[in-house]
Amino acid sequence: MLPFLFGERGGTISFKFLRLWSWTFSKLNFIAYEIDGRENIKLNQSYIYVCNHTSYLDIPGLCLAIPTQFRPLAKIELLKIPIFGWIAQYASITVDRTNKESKAKSLKHLKKILDLGISVFIFPEGRQNRTAKLLQPFYDGAFRIAIETQHPLLPIVVKGAGKLMPPKKYFIQPGKIKIKVLEGIRTDGMAIKDMPVLKSKTRSLMEKELLHMNDI
Repeated sequence: MLPFLFGERGGTISFKFLRLWSWTFSKLNFIAYEIDGRENIKLNQSYIYVCNHTSYLDIPGLCLAIPTQFRPLAKIELLKIPIFGWIAQYASITVDRTNKESKAKSLKHLKKILDLGISVFIFPEGRQNRTAKLLQPFYDGAFRIAIETQHPLLPIVVKGAGKLMPPKKYFIQPGKIKIKVLEGIRTDGMAIKDMPVLKSKTRSLMEKELLHMNDI
């Protein structure tokens, strides 16, 4: 976490170590991450990444799939977790969803991050999916931010993580997790009135890919 203390750009070094940790974690736990679509990530472009969320095992795979540093949008409750909370304070953008002032401050910080060329990561479902459905309803946040900042959305889908480590479980089963990086969705010229269409399009693409991955 030390590189974060030297400014936002210092996070590049931290993320190299984070990817090394993710690789080591996957090997020690006999988890095989099968990643496809990395070519859809342009290294000179900052994105609003959106992804489905079914397990804590999503995180190491996403760190391996995304080649550049990024900042996840995280709930402020994470700051209360010993050690991890300190890491989250520097490695993520925390927000208190019940506090308008906190949300405004987090949005300002988020826009600053994007202006520096650093991507932002958001789980549009807001929490781990504990239902039988492929996707839970999406919140507006990621899509509003993409339109307001005119940055492209980049959807990612994860399949198999929930089976190996379901929500609220701490036992990890060995196995394979598939990750697919989809093509980016440009927001140039979009206005807030276009947000429902953008959200619907993104959800449809992710759901279609998840259904396809079911058949593999």
